[in-house]
Amino acid sequence: MNTQPSSPEAPEEITIRAEPIELSRLLKFAGIFDSGGGAKHAINDGLVTVDGVVETAARRKLFAGATVRCAGRTLLVKL
Repeated sequence: MNTQPSSPEAPEEITIRAEPIELSRLLKFAGIFDSGGGAKHAINDGLVTVDGVVETAARRKLFAGATVRCAGRTLLVKL
């Protein structure tokens, strides 16, 4: 995992090894949640956005370039 410190303006870059990655796995991988279950609950509760749109599908497939916002953090998916 490669996470770079973020400034208030810049998203954190999260580098994945292969595309696609499921949204719930990305949130766990980035360390926002300790478990996939916690990530799934946040997604189901509408607390996560993908590219600026609320996402409620935990298994949503993400590709490089996607921007995810959750728990006050913004993640930019990189390959």
